[in-house]
Amino acid sequence: MSSILRTGLAGLVLIGVGSCGDEMVSRNSFESQYAVARNALEGGQYDRARRSYQKLLQQAGPLAPRLQLEYAHTELRAGNFEQAAKIAASLAASQTGLARSAALSVQGTAQHELGMKQLSEGNTAAGQQNLSAANAALQEVLKSNPDLDPLGAMAGRQAKISSRLQRL
Repeated sequence: MSSILRTGLAGLVLIGVGSCGDEMVSRNSFESQYAVARNALEGGQYDRARRSYQKLLQQAGPLAPRLQLEYAHTELRAGNFEQAAKIAASLAASQTGLARSAALSVQGTAQHELGMKQLSEGNTAAGQQNLSAANAALQEVLKSNPDLDPLGAMAGRQAKISSRLQRL
């Protein structure tokens, strides 16, 4: 093998190793940013979680649906019910199966909370509309993926919504 060919091969190997290193650094950076977002969510630091998820979504690629779900969950926990419902509904519309059900569970919960808030403020029409949407979302989840409700909390929420709708 000529020295030029060996030098060329060595250069390709170094470029390959260097690019793998860049990918590893990039992946590790993404993973560390995700850890920050997830820990902030779990620790009740919703503003920090929101900012972190927004940044992550810009580079999420195939992980985008998962991150959107967690972002919607962040908004739900922060009490931003309208935003949580909007994010989760958009995600549910683009998903199928278990992923759709997971998004619908966040959407339904957010719309339930939003609907109850609207009713308490005297906005009956909007409250009823959100409760109806929440009821439909949670019914679909319970029918399609009952295993997402192992303790019955979602079924209990759906029953409360249904009861409240009957009284309106």
